[in-house]
Amino acid sequence: MSEYLVDIKNEKLSFFTPAGEVKALNDVSIHLREGEVLGIVGESGSGKSVTAYSLMGLTAHPGKLIGGELNFNGHQVENMTEKEMRQIRGNEISIIFQDPMTSLNPVYTIGNQITEVIRLHTDKTKQEAKARARELLELVGINEPERRLKQYPHELSGGMRQRVMIAIALACEPKLLIADEPTTALDVTIQAQILELMMELKDKLGMAIIMITHDLGVVASMCERIAVMYAGRIVEYGTADDIFYHPKHQYTKGLIRSIPRLDTKEHERLIPIEGTPVDLLNPPAGCPFAPRCDAAMQICLREMPPVTTFDRVHYTQCWLNQKEEMEKGASHE
Repeated sequence: MSEYLVDIKNEKLSFFTPAGEVKALNDVSIHLREGEVLGIVGESGSGKSVTAYSLMGLTAHPGKLIGGELNFNGHQVENMTEKEMRQIRGNEISIIFQDPMTSLNPVYTIGNQITEVIRLHTDKTKQEAKARARELLELVGINEPERRLKQYPHELSGGMRQRVMIAIALACEPKLLIADEPTTALDVTIQAQILELMMELKDKLGMAIIMITHDLGVVASMCERIAVMYAGRIVEYGTADDIFYHPKHQYTKGLIRSIPRLDTKEHERLIPIEGTPVDLLNPPAGCPFAPRCDAAMQICLREMPPVTTFDRVHYTQCWLNQKEEMEKGASHE
């Protein structure tokens, strides 16, 4: 039995499209223990959601796992049938999707949608499921739960719909909650409430969370560990302190430089990351970030850098770090 709740080893996943093979994930490894919170950050198209969906067996056609292992809570996900996946989906592992309006069914009441999940995964009666649904709405901070159960998704605000999605995800007290940019469509005050709620529920239920976002501010307040993804690879991994105070990869540094800060001088310009994301149909031979990197060397364009480890948790894939480590080693001799 693995010591990890989530143990993804060297995952490779491609989408076989008419235009060719899109290499969405290249050698991705993630390890997460029970009760831990992992943030996965990166720009759109970096492979954040694909990683999470593959763990739930939700890879869309024509996507196909072509290498690696996906272990979750003792299950080997890549070998499971759809019927077996349905047993653990919603029960042991749940997801909050990005847009609640497209995730909730517009023709069913809120009560209907929550009780369906409860009755599917437990042996509760109709009345017990309804009582549990009311309890869940109270848990996620929705007022007048009895009235809300009879309402339809379009009658609720964006923040309330997102709370309903969290209630559905928590219906069976899963061991792992995947939150796929759960606050993107919400305003800042509601965003803060939703994040606070998720952390309270994590402590109350003891579940692990994978937080997928492009907002570094969100992961700073929530996550113990952060994986920075670019072009289907984890280019840097470490604790929140490692990533924010000692970033090593040029892409991570670029992301941090592009965040507005309160402690800077007036009218200081943000520094964007120049260029466009890499084409995963024709990925470069070397480091995928090299074409956009100010500090790129010749070797960066030719060869993929090996992993450079800084401590037990913190590692990165960057030739500049390899060079620094070699120089340090030479100066100590």
